[in-house]
Amino acid sequence: MPAPQQRRLIFAHIDEPGYTRDLACYRKHGGYEVMKRAFARPPAELIDEVKKSGLRGRGGAGFSCGLKWTLVDRKSGKPIYLIVNADESEPGTFKDRYILHQDPHQLLEGMMITCWANNVQQAYIYIRGEMPHGARILETAIAEARAANLCGPNILGTNYSCEIYVHRGAGAYICGEETGLIESLEGKRPYPRIKPPYFPAVLGLYQCPTIVNNVETLCHVKHIADMGGDAYAQIGTPNNTGTRLLCVSGHVRRPGYYEFEVGKITMGQLLNEVCGGPLPGRTFKAVIPGGSSAKVLRFGEKFKIKQKDGSVVELGVEDLPMDFDTLAAAGTMGGSGGVIVMDDSTDMVAALANINAFYAHESCGQCTPCREGSLWMKKISSRMVHGEARPEDGELIRTVADQIAGRTICAFGEACSWPTQSFVAKFGEEFKGYASAPKSTGSMPLV
Repeated sequence: MPAPQQRRLIFAHIDEPGYTRDLACYRKHGGYEVMKRAFARPPAELIDEVKKSGLRGRGGAGFSCGLKWTLVDRKSGKPIYLIVNADESEPGTFKDRYILHQDPHQLLEGMMITCWANNVQQAYIYIRGEMPHGARILETAIAEARAANLCGPNILGTNYSCEIYVHRGAGAYICGEETGLIESLEGKRPYPRIKPPYFPAVLGLYQCPTIVNNVETLCHVKHIADMGGDAYAQIGTPNNTGTRLLCVSGHVRRPGYYEFEVGKITMGQLLNEVCGGPLPGRTFKAVIPGGSSAKVLRFGEKFKIKQKDGSVVELGVEDLPMDFDTLAAAGTMGGSGGVIVMDDSTDMVAALANINAFYAHESCGQCTPCREGSLWMKKISSRMVHGEARPEDGELIRTVADQIAGRTICAFGEACSWPTQSFVAKFGEEFKGYASAPKSTGSMPLV
């Protein structure tokens, strides 16, 4: 079956000739018209539309956006805040950056609809420190919107006011975790908070109810408000509705960013047809489907996947639909949509060494298992690729990873341990034979 065509909602104008990111161009293409109509609707009605849409968060966890909104404590008497997570620090992920750089007003419109629906009067965009140009673009877009009375005081002649601020992070992966982000936004060291009691919907920014949503997620809100939740739910597949931005990097002929209906394209269609297949003379060896923290899949392995009707089918990596539930059933996750492809030239031990070096550097250090364990995994894998491997190192590094996952305050413990657990499980023979095998790092640089 041929790969489906892209369905571009969020990326409708990305890379479109003549499309600029300024307000005039955005309004020429219908920008802020959905927001105007949304402001004429009761906020509760908009929340219900998002719930009916089935939209799941596009930042990594895939949690229901509508459910997250309904959990907000609206009876506390405290102000409600919205924070846009634009930290995008997951290796292999670069979709949000293109939204910010090429269509920032789409994000602002989605934010304002969200703010109106949830009675938010102050919103923040927390942007990754390595994106200074994106921060400047956002500041310009916000100034344009404020001058046009699309944010700020008495928006569109109403009594509703809402300010948007850009906050630049210092460049820390841990700030992608929502409570670590909140701590950083408050000017503190970004140590993730313990949940419970510090669920952002109840005790978030300044101990007030807070909604934290990803850039792509909030862009979808605009399209849901436009077409309605029921119509949006018809896009994609059941429980995996809408479209998904996929970032493909690594050993394919056409890496890049794509947008497809969730679950309508398989891994094989994406890599072979859309991305042009492997590099000349090579074959696919492994793929990480949701950013570097997702568990790796090995080409050739099979998975028993339960279908909606209760039947069980056996699927190979190429046959897996790119949706949240199927990838989870295969033992990995859709995560942030960062698809990292490795061919048969890749030294999997060296690849893991790079990943481990990243997570050891990015651990916030609050939890002992993560602080110490991520460093130990880096030391072991780095030692292996520098000619000092021991036959038992594969098992040793796996046991370290096993002592991290599930023993930390936030999900960073899983993010740093899952790669090691899955690499050793799927490519154990490479780790076992590394001490005696000739060293060939393929296309992966050593750390």
